[in-house]
Amino acid sequence: MAKPSAPSRERIVAGAADMISRRGLNATSIRELAKHAKAPLGSTYHYFPEGKGQLATEAVRYAGGAVARILRTELEAGPVAGVRAFLALWRGIVVESDFRAGCPVLAVSVEEPPADEIPPALAAAAEAFESWERLLAEALRKHGADPGRAPGLAALIVASVEGAIAMCRAKRSMQPLDQVAQQLEELIAGALDRPA
Repeated sequence: MAKPSAPSRERIVAGAADMISRRGLNATSIRELAKHAKAPLGSTYHYFPEGKGQLATEAVRYAGGAVARILRTELEAGPVAGVRAFLALWRGIVVESDFRAGCPVLAVSVEEPPADEIPPALAAAAEAFESWERLLAEALRKHGADPGRAPGLAALIVASVEGAIAMCRAKRSMQPLDQVAQQLEELIAGALDRPA
């Protein structure tokens, strides 16, 4: 009987991103990350010889890149369409996990780093947020927003959505995301000087 093939590196990274989105980074061991990804610990160390920090960094990059790809595609239809897709992505994750999962980028961002050190996973989280903000700001400018106002509005969008995700999980309700969605659409429409 043939042995099942080892799990792919990407599957381990995706599993780690999901686990971090549920429990945070500091509360998760590499053994738990491997188990959640249904990967042998040996395979995990094979792909990530530097351990948990390396795997966490890749998981944050993976999640950040996945969101950026969705934004890049959906923002072609305009900022409102892009924000709707951004919100729909998180709605799906929160609802499908029964309020147990949120954003792994945010999860890594809110944990206390070691003294005098910026862990690579935290740096990757900052890069992810910057990437999302840059994509949103570019779309806002492209569709008529004041170029000077676009970066601040993009930061407000990302911060509002990320905060709403956390509030949804705490309240076990999608109401915060719904309220943020409505306000952001109105804000964007006003910034573009045309209806959403």
